[in-house]
Amino acid sequence: MVSAAVIAENLGCDAQTCARLGALWGKSRKNAGGTMNLVVSHLFDTAAVAELLWDHFLANSTRELLDRVSGGRGRVFFAWLCGIHDCGKATPAFQVLDREGAARVLGAGLSWSAAVRPGMGWRHDKAGARLLMDQLADAGWSQDPVEWVWPLIGGHHGVFPRRRQVCGPKSRGDGQGRGVAWSQVQRALVDVFTRAVGFTDLASAEPVHTPARAEQLQLSGLIVMADWIASDARYFTGIDDLAGVSMDGARERAGRAWQALRLRGGWGALSEPGGDVVSARFGRSARPFQRDVVALARQMPTPGLLISEAPMGEGKTEAALAAAEVLAARFGADGVFVGMPTQATCDPMFTRVREWVAAVAPGLQEHVVLLHGKRDFNAEWKKMIGAAGAEADPDDWFRGVGEDQYGMSSDEDDCCSDSEGSDASGPAQWLLGRLRGLLAPVVVGTVDQLLHAATCTKHVMLRMAGLVGKVVVLDEVHAADVYMSQFLLEALRWLGQARVPVILLSATLPTSQRRDLVEAYVTGARGGEPTQLPDLPPATGYPNTTTACVADGEPLVTVTSSAGWRTSRPVRLSTLTETKAGAGEFPELTALLEERLSGGGCVLIIRNDVQRAQDTYRWLRSSFGEDVRLLHGRFAVEPRATRTTECLDLLGAPRSDGPDRPTRMILVATQLAEQSFDVDADLLISDLAPIDLLLQRIGRLHRHHRGDRPAALEQPSVVITGVDRDDSTAPSFPGSSEAIYGRYLLLRTAALVFEAADGRAWSVPADVPPLVEAVYSETDSARTPWPDEETTARDTWVGSERTRAETAAQYLLSAHGQWSAPTLAGLHYAHVADAQEQTRLDALVRDGEESTEVVLLRQSGHGYSTYRGVRIGTHGERGPELLDDVLAGTVRLPAGLTPAALDKLKPLPEWGRHPWLKHTRALVLPEDGTPTDLGNRLVSYDHDLGLVVRRGEGGRHGHPRTAGTTPT
Repeated sequence: MVSAAVIAENLGCDAQTCARLGALWGKSRKNAGGTMNLVVSHLFDTAAVAELLWDHFLANSTRELLDRVSGGRGRVFFAWLCGIHDCGKATPAFQVLDREGAARVLGAGLSWSAAVRPGMGWRHDKAGARLLMDQLADAGWSQDPVEWVWPLIGGHHGVFPRRRQVCGPKSRGDGQGRGVAWSQVQRALVDVFTRAVGFTDLASAEPVHTPARAEQLQLSGLIVMADWIASDARYFTGIDDLAGVSMDGARERAGRAWQALRLRGGWGALSEPGGDVVSARFGRSARPFQRDVVALARQMPTPGLLISEAPMGEGKTEAALAAAEVLAARFGADGVFVGMPTQATCDPMFTRVREWVAAVAPGLQEHVVLLHGKRDFNAEWKKMIGAAGAEADPDDWFRGVGEDQYGMSSDEDDCCSDSEGSDASGPAQWLLGRLRGLLAPVVVGTVDQLLHAATCTKHVMLRMAGLVGKVVVLDEVHAADVYMSQFLLEALRWLGQARVPVILLSATLPTSQRRDLVEAYVTGARGGEPTQLPDLPPATGYPNTTTACVADGEPLVTVTSSAGWRTSRPVRLSTLTETKAGAGEFPELTALLEERLSGGGCVLIIRNDVQRAQDTYRWLRSSFGEDVRLLHGRFAVEPRATRTTECLDLLGAPRSDGPDRPTRMILVATQLAEQSFDVDADLLISDLAPIDLLLQRIGRLHRHHRGDRPAALEQPSVVITGVDRDDSTAPSFPGSSEAIYGRYLLLRTAALVFEAADGRAWSVPADVPPLVEAVYSETDSARTPWPDEETTARDTWVGSERTRAETAAQYLLSAHGQWSAPTLAGLHYAHVADAQEQTRLDALVRDGEESTEVVLLRQSGHGYSTYRGVRIGTHGERGPELLDDVLAGTVRLPAGLTPAALDKLKPLPEWGRHPWLKHTRALVLPEDGTPTDLGNRLVSYDHDLGLVVRRGEGGRHGHPRTAGTTPT
């Protein structure tokens, strides 16, 4: 066991320099388990953690990258790169922060002027970047490796500085360390560490290849990960004696930490599966489309993009997962990220992915992470993580990583916690803390998790490190509007540059959107140089699959059509004008349902906003009673989950163990029923929506083969509402529909609907691509019977789309035109401050006002009670012990109420010490159901209607008019 003291002596350091090296502190006593930890000790610890990441966590593709960069010395270079991150703590600006530590350093003969003080604005991350920049150059490194390595040091606290920030006046001032003594001890720190990890000297550590910028971002995230693990004082208690610091000792500490934290990689090196992969993994023979998707994955010469477009029920998910296994085996990926459009669609996908993972790598299914804000209400997830995981907060233990210029910790850098013991099951709890979820080997989450990795936000490198080394699968990509698409395209540029295989799934895409996706990925794969492709090869059929990759510097794009599993069928369309909808009355709808349901049947009614859904439900209940059900996004999580499950059970695919299908049922829903909602309606009634979304809704009509549909509903039929047809003028739409979708797309879609209603049925799915192209094609300026109205609406739409795209561009990870920049220097050119909270991040990538969630409570003279009616005390003191009861009442407020909620709503007094409840805002409602005032709105919660937001007194028929036009 060779100590750091011995290494220093062997390197020729004199006794005084050794003494000074043994005085420099890296963690204060309060943040290192009661004993001060030397800087050199933390560097050793971090390097030892990095070795374990190499051995047990990194994907084969990442190890191959590091070997290529370092000339075959990937493991030792990775350990050096991670460990050297905190060398900037060997400066006066840092050493002055702790009084005890500063006294020890001064006692060793190092000094600083009175200008050096806490808060002087020279952080150790920038100081380390400058220190290393100088020492690498002095050691003979060429300029290119120096320029890409120093930003990794300067950015290890989440933000990459510009070169001028690192090389400015402060880098030459008293805070950096003046004089021979400081120069000697700083050089000794770097040299001792470099020798300890396995290099002869600093010159021999020079890399021979420059990784792509996206690969540098991944490495930066892995450095942060190693630092955070090595900063957990439970496993890395302080060492304040240089003779006690050694790599052997650091490896023992790291090994104990690794075992306790239960971290692991994914499936490791996979053998490429042969034969029918779909049959092997899912128990049924592959359909022609699925066989083609897998074959294309086998044929791609390099990691690339695969876009599969197929109608609902064709088996896109199975095809994607089978292709993901092939791509992972061929290109060294160690896991998969599956991104879904909503939280509700994540939960069933979580189950499916776990079953698939169990077939690919038995045992790994217990380490699949569900990543969305409502996962704690998923029964399967709760069972996986167990009681310990549900009660603990992974951010509670450590406060040392963020020890900054003020001598205190920053909550943004809380990083380390886990339950002790290796006998626990489920994902490692360390991965359940903020910013770390994507680092798990297999992740199912909302697409937002990927979009966040394309934002110029703090610690974005952790998100990218969680994506690179995986296969990325995104479902329902057609749902991304122009604003979200900017983040999706930015993510594809970075993933393409990092050689990440990506699979995109959609019912269908406009040609322009498909081209944008391909160009973004190819741009990244070609090093960031903007790439404009010629027209894509046309798809001669539907389903079809597009592949794109770069081989020998040139893009390769193919489009393959496949035979469909289902034959097309005619779908009849008609329209229904609702003359009294503004007053909350729908007599025409009642008459239609009485006629169509005379022989029974199950109807799905989709409204474009919560208000119309609530009004429709209330009206229909008076005629159809309990046959009417309501589902939207403003129910509390428990009743929403229950209602969703009941609807899926009653209207889903026939199964022997399921309940009987109702004789008559009317489900009134919002856009929740538009995507990944496996119900089978005999009749669909839908508000008009843009054609691609309308076709998604039609996918719920006659979805499964049944032989017992009512005679009047044997033929697929759709009734379009939310549009007033007048042959003498352009149609009108509800204000909420125009606010959500815009008039232009509604006009274009209405023209197709009116044409179909006049006698031309749609053939579904054969007509899906041409219908989508007819609405979204940019070849014609006007193609409706209302050219003047359409042109005006188009001009408005184009201007709005341009504005939204420009707004999104402000928050993208790369500044426009900087995609081919060679290093990460200045990446956070204008990073989005205060964007770490989930609601703010979600609003950032979805172009929405920030929304917030609250917990519903009732208040009476006896104190508070939960949504379920369970009393929790006069001050909420029983909340922690009744956590499930409390959180069952979680509901998301309309975005317009967010400012008032953030200002007025707080956790209950007794919740401050609980890891979850301390951040939970309570919406307290009177027990008698009287509305409460919030943000100049009257808010109440109704068992049947969900959250009701009233604009003022009165309303229709004694009922309040709900506020806002928020969908779902």
